[in-house]
Amino acid sequence: MNNEIKKMKKRGVQAERELVKKLWKMGFAVVRGPASGAKVKKAVYPDIVAIKNSKVFVLEVKKRRELKSFYLNSKQLLKVIEFAERAGGEALIAIKIDSLKVWKVLEISRILPQGALPERIKVDKEVVNKAEELFAYLSKKLNIGLDKFIQIQE
Repeated sequence: MNNEIKKMKKRGVQAERELVKKLWKMGFAVVRGPASGAKVKKAVYPDIVAIKNSKVFVLEVKKRRELKSFYLNSKQLLKVIEFAERAGGEALIAIKIDSLKVWKVLEISRILPQGALPERIKVDKEVVNKAEELFAYLSKKLNIGLDKFIQIQE
């Protein structure tokens, strides 16, 4: 494995761990998938599963230095959706954008194209830019006021 791929994986793992810590501090029961980032072909492991007030959030985590378009593996997304359906939860993509110092969220079901799925799905920069901030999204889903939720987060 070349050094650039190793650096990318390391940054991704760091982002996952950061999000796990934030969610835990906010009162979620949260776990990082045991095969997160691994090339486990037949497994159905999401990056993170977070549960609070009987609500289940199944997260695929991405990290980007700046706001720009990127691609997602459609088979991986389908596995996250399957896991979420089995758990009675929501399948989400959490994206940390370093330049904006923000976590954004996308509902996986809303970015999947209709009909036959290509191997890779492009997520346009504009879609990410318009995406809701992750913690605002979670507070809305949990019916907790954002100001109270942010106090918990800090």
